Parts: sequence; C-alpha cells; structure tokens
Amino acid sequence: MKKDLGVQPALYPMPVLMIATYNDDDTVDVMNMAWGGICAHDMVALNISRGHKTTKNIEKRGAFTLSIADVAHLDESDYFGIASGNKVADKFERTGMTATKSTRVDAPVVEEYPVTLECTVVEMQEQPYGMRVLGRIENVLADEAVVGDDGKIDPAKLNAFAFDQFRSGYFTLGEKVGQAWESGKRFM
Repeated sequence: MKKDLGVQPALYPMPVLMIATYNDDDTVDVMNMAWGGICAHDMVALNISRGHKTTKNIEKRGAFTLSIADVAHLDESDYFGIASGNKVADKFERTGMTATKSTRVDAPVVEEYPVTLECTVVEMQEQPYGMRVLGRIENVLADEAVVGDDGKIDPAKLNAFAFDQFRSGYFTLGEKVGQAWESGKRFM
C-alpha cells in the first residue's frame, strides 16, 4: 500500500548535478544543482535562477557541461553549492579539482566526475519560477570504471548521491553520506 504524502517538494530527493561553464576570463565555474535532468532523448533541462554566475556564463557562451556528482567528491560538490561564483572568483581552484576544455562545446569538463554531458544551449526560457535552460547533449564522456560490459554507463558503479532538502542531506541508497551546506565548508 502506498502512503499519501501530499504535495511536499522537500520530500523528493533529487540527483546532484554539477553545471560547469567558463567565466569571462576563461576560468572555470561550477555550480551544484538538483533541479534538472534529461527531458528528451538528447536534451537536458536545468531550472536555475537568473542571478547565478553560471546562468550568465551559459547565456554568454551558449554551452555548459553537466556532470553527475559522486560520493568521492561530495565535499567539493557541496562547496560548489554553498560558494557563489559572484562572490568567490576562485571557488573552483580552492577545491583542487581539475578541468580540461571540452572538444565539443565551449565549456570545461571536470575530470574528477565520472560522467559528463557536453551540451549546447537550445533555449533559455524566463519562467515565473526561474530560468529554464534547455540544452542539447552533443556528447557523453564516462570514466571506464563506470562503463559496464555492455558499453553503457552502469548506474551501480556511479556512486552518485541525491539531495534531500527535507533532511538537508546527501544520500545514496538510503544511507546518509554528507550534510548539505556543511560538507563543503572546508574549502572556505
């Protein structure tokens, strides 16, 4: 029997995704976001606010990469959500992570994340609840360690985690693996 929870968005754990863009000076900007995902065979949708540095970068460059955060990089991923690119110009450098330029789009690929979608902007839509960015997936990069024998990404190997805003935490398969807005403070 299913329990009726009503409409409580805070009860819906969402996968943690990392949006990477280039700033005007070609430095790397990464943003932690949990409100987005694949919306068609070769399309992603991101729901972010206009005020983010990342939103401005996406608008200027017409491209971004979207990576799946993994438990091995939980602290860094949390930090990308608590530090604003508008206020902390070197937030990516503080984490010690590395990035290379995508060969497909004008955006960085964060090497430490196991899966990265390289995307071009199709449309940016002003909505009453924020900015919706639609991007076309131009290519998918995956570490060999997360690719199964069938040549496809094996979700069991990703070690990805979800954000649960009701409990302000990060979870994987029901186990809490980090505290949102706390885990990344070591980079501040």
